[in-house]
Amino acid sequence: MTDTQTTPNLSPRQAVVLSRVLGSGFVTIEALAEEFGVSAQTVRRDIITLSEKGLLQRFHGGAGPVGAAESARLDHAAKRDVAKPEKHLVGARAAAIIPDGASVFLDVGTTIECCAARLAQRKGFRIFTTSIRTALLFDPEAHEVNVIGGRLSGRDGSLTGEEVILRLNDLRIDVALIACSAVDDTERVMDFNTSKIAVKKAAMNAAAASYLLCTTSKFGRTALATIAPMSRFQSIITEVETS
Repeated sequence: MTDTQTTPNLSPRQAVVLSRVLGSGFVTIEALAEEFGVSAQTVRRDIITLSEKGLLQRFHGGAGPVGAAESARLDHAAKRDVAKPEKHLVGARAAAIIPDGASVFLDVGTTIECCAARLAQRKGFRIFTTSIRTALLFDPEAHEVNVIGGRLSGRDGSLTGEEVILRLNDLRIDVALIACSAVDDTERVMDFNTSKIAVKKAAMNAAAASYLLCTTSKFGRTALATIAPMSRFQSIITEVETS
């Protein structure tokens, strides 16, 4: 962890900004501007300076620590190799609780893909997904596979946009399996991409039951915005078995 007292060439305010980021995991420009009594543009310049020094990572509307940012920005191939055994265990546990013949929304993400691979070994599901990669894991002769189309939103094959939300608003699905970037200390389930968050919320509203799939490494972290409180999910499925 960077020691703000020994980092050279930082103004007192920049040192405090860095301290807030390292302590909280993510801070917004709005909150920092209010704390210091300066404009958002002034805070933005401080964040740019700290980012250029490699001390934090800029996000839309704020900043986060380098470690968390690297995880958030990893391309899809790299993400698949992060906590791989844990993700496969989460996927297996989630798949085991999905009843045969269910209609299932599958969110985007490598942990969700692990679950999808398990579900694909069975037959008869009605699959709804906004992930091209996830859809391709299923044999259309064994399952009804529905890709909810929209704008391609990243190399992970995710689809977002108003068309996706409108389609989800018209659906009634048995189960939604949702992924996230973080679960903070106040039990808020969070993510960095607001377009994807909108899709996650719409899917949860369309589903009779929603399950959160995440490794325990996501806990105690924070991200840009809230998907939902933990209490909104019927179950939180991690690699750690709970009694």
